[in-house]
Amino acid sequence: MIRLLAPYAALGLSIMLLAVFPANVHAAGERLTIGGRQVPGLLPRTLLQIIFLVATVTVFVASRR
Repeated sequence: MIRLLAPYAALGLSIMLLAVFPANVHAAGERLTIGGRQVPGLLPRTLLQIIFLVATVTVFVASRR
């Protein structure tokens, strides 16, 4: 990845993760299925989103130094 673009990519991904979180809450609450399999519950979805958000914010902050 081009180092110059890394902070912008990380910031964009962080914003996207925050924007899609309500959809994840809705999907978990509605107990939707994909291909006949139930989607993961709210706790696993939230933990995964937090991990991804921490990773993208870390890249953003580290690349700004």
